[in-house]
Amino acid sequence: MPELVIFDCDGVLVDSEPIAVRTHVRVLAGLGWPITEDEVMERFVGRSTASINELIEARLGAAATAEAERRFVRLHTEAVDAGLRAVDGIADALAAIDGPTCVASSGSHAKMRHTLGRTGLYEHFAGRIFSAAEVARGKPAPDLFLHAAARMGADPARCVVVEDSRYGVQAARAAGMRALGYAGGLTPAAWLEGPATTVFDDMRDLPALLAALG
Repeated sequence: MPELVIFDCDGVLVDSEPIAVRTHVRVLAGLGWPITEDEVMERFVGRSTASINELIEARLGAAATAEAERRFVRLHTEAVDAGLRAVDGIADALAAIDGPTCVASSGSHAKMRHTLGRTGLYEHFAGRIFSAAEVARGKPAPDLFLHAAARMGADPARCVVVEDSRYGVQAARAAGMRALGYAGGLTPAAWLEGPATTVFDDMRDLPALLAALG
């Protein structure tokens, strides 16, 4: 196995991307930006909250951005509590992975405690969860993945990142890490393809893919 397997959270561990996309569309439409789900996928998915807020502020201004964040957190929390599920097959995959693992996500620690807790995955990664809030630059910059590797005492060249977003696989490549791009969710496979990246669409295949990379 690789020295360290770094998991993204949203769309890789928990099936939260559809919730986030729908919530962004609803919130921004209510504040005067009639953005589509495809546009949210293109611009937002995989980015940190800070990066998303910069894009919203450029369009709507600072006051509306603060209100958008408040509304998003409230509606997203309600939707997660109403029925968030783990990504199909991830429990089986995690049970079959013997080596060190961690989570490195664009989401906040509070959001990950909520989503991973709601799906029963928080305890599996407790103490090994890293957020973009801990680094200067979010994805597609390599900062978060390099930070996770350093905290875990792993050589970046021996790390594998499991991601489902274009910005996430770009960050993995920038960090000098191999990437496994999960295309079983919202992100088209073509957005994940590129150097040092293997695209797959069933989480049950993950242990075998990691063993082949190791």
